[in-house]
Amino acid sequence: MAILNTNIGQSQTGVISVIKYIAIFIAALIVISWLNPFVVINAGHRGVITTFGKVNPHVLEEGLHFRIPVMQQVTEINVQIQKGEGDGDAASRDLQQVHAKIALNYHLIPDRVAETYQAIGDLNSVGDRIIIPAVQEATKATTAKYTAEELISKRPEVRDQISQFMRDRLLRHGIQIDEFSIVNFRFSESFNQAIEAKTTAEQLKLKAERDLERIRVEAEQKIASAKAEAEALRLQKQEITTDLLKLREIENQRVALEKWDGRLPQVTGGSVPLINIK
Repeated sequence: MAILNTNIGQSQTGVISVIKYIAIFIAALIVISWLNPFVVINAGHRGVITTFGKVNPHVLEEGLHFRIPVMQQVTEINVQIQKGEGDGDAASRDLQQVHAKIALNYHLIPDRVAETYQAIGDLNSVGDRIIIPAVQEATKATTAKYTAEELISKRPEVRDQISQFMRDRLLRHGIQIDEFSIVNFRFSESFNQAIEAKTTAEQLKLKAERDLERIRVEAEQKIASAKAEAEALRLQKQEITTDLLKLREIENQRVALEKWDGRLPQVTGGSVPLINIK
């Protein structure tokens, strides 16, 4: 009986030990899950580690990573291409007011996201804090080199200068420009009216020049036609004169034949008129 009780006691102790280990394991899982020491960095993103608020220069790439619970936090940063827009008001070299609308595609340089995060903090404010001020500064610095008309006629050159200014400015903050374009240049109403009037005057000038050229060509064509007609008349007159002489010769021979009585002259010597019988 004592042996049986001993076996039962040992079995109960073993079951309790197993339950205890299972409970410890479950508790450990709960604690690990609550502490969340693992972090996943999604495609097109990078992770910035902060240890008690201090930014770690090491950047986490895509995939699964371990962090020290409580001590470390990981912020996921989007490094995919994003779209940005900005407006800038400035003055041209001839003091015309200019409003420029700029559009660009950009991305955060993956290896520098920790630096960018440390400098800017909330990267959702990149547009307001970095891009728009850069657009305004680039527009003012570039448009001041050109007259208002040159901003239109030399638009590709102006675009390249603003683009280069923007690239240099944003690169300092770890931002890379992928594409850049000037959506629009808008000028004052008075300047637009002056441009419209100038365009109209140039169109009228071109029309007048085309009309003068047309009149000149038509005059040359008439002169050439008149010369051709005069030459034709001259040739025709020459041909008529030759034919008329031949006709008169034939007519004279006919008259001579009509007057001839059929007898040959009795006196020889002198010239005897010859009759062409062809």
